[in-house]
Amino acid sequence: MTDPTPPARRRLTITGRLNALRAGVLGANDGIVSVAAVTVGVAGATTDMFAIVAAGVAAIVGGAISMALGEYVSVSSQRDSERAEIDREKKELTADPEGELAELAANYEARGLTPDTARKVAEELTAKDALAAHLALELRIDADDIVNPWQAAITSALTFLAGAMVPFLAILTPEDIRIPLSFAVVLVALAVTGAAGARLGGSPMLRPTMRVVVGGALALGATFLLGTLLGTTGIA
Repeated sequence: MTDPTPPARRRLTITGRLNALRAGVLGANDGIVSVAAVTVGVAGATTDMFAIVAAGVAAIVGGAISMALGEYVSVSSQRDSERAEIDREKKELTADPEGELAELAANYEARGLTPDTARKVAEELTAKDALAAHLALELRIDADDIVNPWQAAITSALTFLAGAMVPFLAILTPEDIRIPLSFAVVLVALAVTGAAGARLGGSPMLRPTMRVVVGGALALGATFLLGTLLGTTGIA
């Protein structure tokens, strides 16, 4: 069955979904790295399971709230900007419809269409939905698919929580294996999120994956070393 959605709007929808998926992958990656750094650092300073669990829970809750709040503020600003652009375009279409038609035709002509064809395309799109035509071509906005800050905040928090559970569960294992197991599990999880992010972005997977894994390894190594030093010196 043929998809009745116009190609321009369909591309905007697909792009929006890919961006949401990439944001989800990044949220999971943040959850893995930040919680792993805290739990491994505390485990380096002490073997007290209560202290390790308390630090892990605090990192999970605080990180999820922080991610949700940051995403809500960011997406709210984007939504306000998109709504302002839509209102501006509506006013321009009302005040000067012929000028807006000429502008749309000029945009298509600049993309390689002949003047006659560009004018014809602009007229047909304007007759169907002038606002949608201008928003899609000039601003890459779909008026029916404005970003939702609450959805972004909840998604960010949930993906962070999903990633955070990987190091948190690993650190709950017996004392003699918890550190090496945490390192191994976290690095594997980071490799998965790095590869997934690269795949969604359409880039080769090796270099982005290595960046994520090396960065995570450095974070774990630094916090474990610091925790061990604090535990050895008796500060912690």
